[in-house]
Parts: sequence; structure tokens; C-alpha cells
Amino acid sequence: MPFLPFPRFVPSALVGGLVLSLSPVISTGQDAKAGPAIVKYVRYQVGEQIAYGIVDGDSVVALSGDLFGKWEKTIRKHKLSEVKILVPSTPTKVIALAGNYRDHLGDEPAPKVPEPFFKLPSCLQHHLGPVVQPADHDPVHFEAELVVVMGKKAKNVTEKDALKYVLGITCGNDISARNWQQNDVQWWRAKGSDTFGPVGPFVVSGLDYGNLDMELRVNGEVKQKTNTKNMIHSIPQTVSFISRHVTLNPGDLIFTGTPGKTKGLAIGDKVEVEIEGVAVLKNHVIAAP
Repeated sequence: MPFLPFPRFVPSALVGGLVLSLSPVISTGQDAKAGPAIVKYVRYQVGEQIAYGIVDGDSVVALSGDLFGKWEKTIRKHKLSEVKILVPSTPTKVIALAGNYRDHLGDEPAPKVPEPFFKLPSCLQHHLGPVVQPADHDPVHFEAELVVVMGKKAKNVTEKDALKYVLGITCGNDISARNWQQNDVQWWRAKGSDTFGPVGPFVVSGLDYGNLDMELRVNGEVKQKTNTKNMIHSIPQTVSFISRHVTLNPGDLIFTGTPGKTKGLAIGDKVEVEIEGVAVLKNHVIAAP
């Protein structure tokens, strides 16, 4: 990384050279009269082909065009169980918030403004992919988070307009190596080591992002539970604040903080992050080779 821009999918690659659309061209904007529609997008791979699609029940309908501009549905359809679900985007940057839930802060005062830090795009891991436990570190910790997926280039946007620049949200797990986080000068490996950013499986638009239940489970046992209304700084506040200093590009990701307390994960643990209306992100922990 840095990543190439999002691919503009060639219809012939999806439908054998025949452009067959099931609907007129649709943009990511919302219909002001009808209100926002809830749409689930997925980035996936079949054979050598990587594409975006819309989730329809247990299937995905392939898209042609540009997910971040104009696109069309095609007649190409796959069972979700038959495709590999990929990280939802190829971001130029991954930003995360420190201390955005009061119950995670303990006795520390709440930050007056959002407190972003950077994760490395190379840390991202797809749904069902493994989280690698470093051999030279104590057990890494889980952190369930709502992740914002940017839909448009955003610079100096207002809080009022911020959501116009957001494509949707997805589930994330900000895997954290606490010893390195506490003792290193920077968090580059504590938060950015390979596989330390599970995210996915879908990007969902049209929900009330500020009022969704979120839960993390380890081997089926609930370890974290909250509602996104408990964020100290909302998604519009966060997007607006960051955009004043850093240009946000389509596909960039913002982890919005974790609630409650976190604990170490053991080799073999199955970790699930579920956000209401989105999906369940599933990963498992393995030992470093």
C-alpha cells in the first residue's frame, strides 16, 4: 500500500461481454423523498475475479461500474457461501479513535475532541481470516468497533454534511498488543501488525448509525456489549473533525472506538463482532508461524 483506486469493473468480465442490467444506473446518494434505503454491499472474489455486489438474502448480485460513483446491477449472481468475502475496501488510510466510549476510559477524563490514531492498511483482515498471535507478546486483546467506510472525498466538511460523504458502516475488531501499546513510543505494531484489523463482512448504508446495538463474543460468550449512541463523539463529529486536517478518500476506514473492558485472546479462540442490521464479523486466533 498505498492502494490503487477502486476498480471500475468491466461488464464483460462479469457477464461475458454482454451488458445486461436489472435496474437503471444507481448512485450512492439517497432519495430525499423516499428516505434512505438500507443496502448491503460486499466485496468478494470468485476464481480470479474480484467484484462488488449487493447482498440479496443468501446471494450476492454482481455490480458493474464504480461503487463510489455510478453502478448497475448485472444478471450475475452467486451464493454467498460460494464466494470469498474480502476486506470491504482498499483504503488509502485507516484511522481509529482512542477513548470514544466512557466505559472504556475508566477514571480517565473524556477527550474534548476526537482522538484519532493511524492503523496500517496492511493490517486489515477479511471475514473468516485468522488473527495472528505474535510469538514474542502476551495474548492480544479484542476491541469491537463500528467502522465507517467513506464514500466520497471529504475535506473540511461540516458535521451537518458529514454523512453525505459516508458510504456506510461495517464491523471491525481493533486487535491490540497491550505490552507494545504501553511501552513503545508509537503504536505502529501494537495496533498495526499484520491481521490486527479484521473488518467486514458487509458495508451497510441507510441505517441509523448512531443507535445500533454492538456485541463481541469469544467462543460464543459475550465479552462486550453496547449501543453506538454511547459514543462520546458521533460519526458526523468524527468525520468532520478528521477532514479538517486529513483528506478522507473513498474507501478510507475509520474505526470509531471500543466499549467496556477488553481481555487477551487464546490460540484457537473464535471471535465474533456483531452490529445490529449489519452482520457478524468472524475471525479466529492462530499462533505465529
